[in-house]
Amino acid sequence: MKPYWSGVFPAITTQFHKDGSIDLDGTAAHAEVLIASGIKGLIFLGSLGENQPMSGEEKRRVMEAMVKVVNGRVAVLSGVAETSTPEAVRYTRDMEKLGADGVMLMPAMLYKGDTDETLAHFRTVAKSTGLPIMIYNNPISYANDITPELFAKLAEQKNFVALKESSGDVRRITDLHNTVGDRYAIFTGVDNLALEASILGIDGWVAGTGIAFPAENQYFWELTRQGKWEEARTIYRWFTPLLHLDVSTKFVQYIKLAVQETGLGKEWVRAPRLILKGEERKRVLKIIHDGIAKRPKLPKRGKA
Repeated sequence: MKPYWSGVFPAITTQFHKDGSIDLDGTAAHAEVLIASGIKGLIFLGSLGENQPMSGEEKRRVMEAMVKVVNGRVAVLSGVAETSTPEAVRYTRDMEKLGADGVMLMPAMLYKGDTDETLAHFRTVAKSTGLPIMIYNNPISYANDITPELFAKLAEQKNFVALKESSGDVRRITDLHNTVGDRYAIFTGVDNLALEASILGIDGWVAGTGIAFPAENQYFWELTRQGKWEEARTIYRWFTPLLHLDVSTKFVQYIKLAVQETGLGKEWVRAPRLILKGEERKRVLKIIHDGIAKRPKLPKRGKA
């Protein structure tokens, strides 16, 4: 039953209409483009998917629809970002009923737990479901740091199968290999460390900015799998100003604007977020438009 997840698992945005209501058709259309690029999984309702500003009913409606749209072509995961352990258990069980292939589990939101509390949260949710789980470690945004030593303590729970490492410290990749070996599939979750993490040895990438540039994102990933580091480095130097958009407090607005400018969706966000304006908008648009103008010419598929 244990899957071995690998490859690109984009964190897809949830598309909204201008009035803030959910645009299921827009979300599905973007998912189709990403699937066509060669990804191996889709993560809906992560941080980039604006999980927290959505109601539980809305999140379940999105996942029910997206499981049907994807229809088994790639793995479908939902972010789990509830504020309490019981709610995380309830939501994860509902994902299992709806036919999701797994979940990406975050610490309990809004609470900085100590080590025992953090471990208890993850273990309780895992024991409540048969779904495979990707643990999301992002101490910069969510305060709770799951260190390699804590991952070793969680290793006995068999349905923890992957981890998304977003501490921002690329040295963690080697520390994880030295501490837990190949117990988990290791994914990087920091776009502008994707090449560095690949060199150190990862199994997958939860891509953010790449949802606006899916063909280039996938091509770059495939170069890293083949060890074509010179070619990968060339693509990465073009891509990096765009990948920097993923590491900002307004990463949702930045990446949604990139998605809009590449014709794959709209920039509308759910309040309290607001769309970009003024000089900030001009600055981000320049980065996006420069990236589009300098887009590398890719070889035909299968010839990377």
